[in-house]
Formats: sequence, C-alpha cells, structure tokens
Amino acid sequence: MVIGCVDSRVSPEVIFDAAPGELLVARNVANLVPAYEPPSTPEQDISHQHGTSAALEFAVRALRVQHIVVLGHAFCGGIKAFASDDAPLSSSDFIGRWMRQIEPAAEAIGPRADEGEEGYLRKLEFASVELSLRNLMTFPFVRKAVEAGGLTLHGAYFGVASGRLLVRNERGVFEPVSG
Repeated sequence: MVIGCVDSRVSPEVIFDAAPGELLVARNVANLVPAYEPPSTPEQDISHQHGTSAALEFAVRALRVQHIVVLGHAFCGGIKAFASDDAPLSSSDFIGRWMRQIEPAAEAIGPRADEGEEGYLRKLEFASVELSLRNLMTFPFVRKAVEAGGLTLHGAYFGVASGRLLVRNERGVFEPVSG
C-alpha cells in the first residue's frame, strides 16, 4: 500500500514502476495519515468520515498488505499552504482542518531557522512523513500487524524536480535508492 499525495506530479504507480493491480494507493492532500480516531457517538459515524483510515483498515485487515509506504514529495502545495497559513486554511473548511494535522510535525522541527523558506519547507515535508508513520502505529490493527511481523512501515520522499526517490532507513535517515 502507498499513501501518497493528490499532486499529479507524484504518481506512485509511475515512481515505483508498478503495473495495474500491484499497488493499493490512497491519495490525499499532503499524504497525511491521521491519528486513529474511532467514532465516539453514533452521530460521528456519519459526520466524521475517514477515507484514509478506511483505506488503511481495508488494506491491513482485508487485503493483509505486508508493506505500507508513506510517500512524501518536494514542493508539496499542502505543506506550503500550512507553513504560509494562507487561505483557504480556515477553521470552517475541510482543508484547514485537514492541514492542522501537520502541527505536531512543525513543532518537532521547531521554528524557522537560517535555512530560508525552501529549506524549512523541505524539513517540514520530511517531518510530515515521520508524523504519518507515527500516526500509523496509533491504529490498533496496524500496531498488532507490525508487532506480529506481518507488516512493515516505510517512509519515502520523491524529488519532483530531480526525479530522485529517497527511502527512510532503519535509523530514520532518508537515503537515495540504489540500483
């Protein structure tokens, strides 16, 4: 399974040279995995739809995928919108509430330093992949499958301009794919 961004420049099937049927792909703005949040009331069953969470549950429980890749990318418009705090990010729309999920990633990297706007955005793009990997482990069925050894989580990052794919190693460092 690949959880990727809606950005048309970042097609998981093309990046991973996959044929139809080889990947289960869930795409959303900024390739985010929300933290596990079961409905607490019957009304929330309808009012809080969780498309990414539903795709994840289907992949793990029904299809028994063995790998989940969170695929971040360079020049992500969602990340840039979050960092700039411009419209349409408001409390009354869908995108504003969706993008607020990045706040823990932004807090983890700290305030903007001397790296400039582009450098800060790159750090935030990587940090959001890390956040999504942590959020995956908040789902009880994901944690159980990982702990049982039947599921492995991966982080990856695609350089839109360079065409390079970086993969997160076991030390949490994103390195170019070799070969």
